[in-house]
Amino acid sequence: MVFLFPIEDKNINLSEFDIVIIGASIRYGKHNKAVYTFIQDNQAVLESKKNAFFSVNIVARKPNKNTPQTNPYLLKFLKHISWKPENLAVFGGKLDYQRYGLFDRYMIRFIMWMTKGDTDLNSVIEYTNWDEVEKFAHLMSNKKV
Repeated sequence: MVFLFPIEDKNINLSEFDIVIIGASIRYGKHNKAVYTFIQDNQAVLESKKNAFFSVNIVARKPNKNTPQTNPYLLKFLKHISWKPENLAVFGGKLDYQRYGLFDRYMIRFIMWMTKGDTDLNSVIEYTNWDEVEKFAHLMSNKKV
């Protein structure tokens, strides 16, 4: 059975699970501070379980930045935590300008312009490689506990 909960949920007891997978997205170049806090507060339990971490960021749309070894956001994240996840993944995510508020829409557009990405404010682009997501899910579901 799979359970999904927000990282801020303080009522979750990780020791009840066989495998723990943490996923976090990038917002203005950074992972949420709550992710760092969660990992720090639960590091002993995380290390006692089968575990994994994945990052979702638009930079991973680029072929040379779409692996755990080449994604700058994931590499930076790993330097700032002492936990060493057993498995890592990075996924491109979705760009949907209309979903964002006015400020975010134009900031993301500016960032995309700087990185030679799509700047059409009507765009909805799925950068996630769902085959890679499926491989990651299968890898984790086949873990012996």
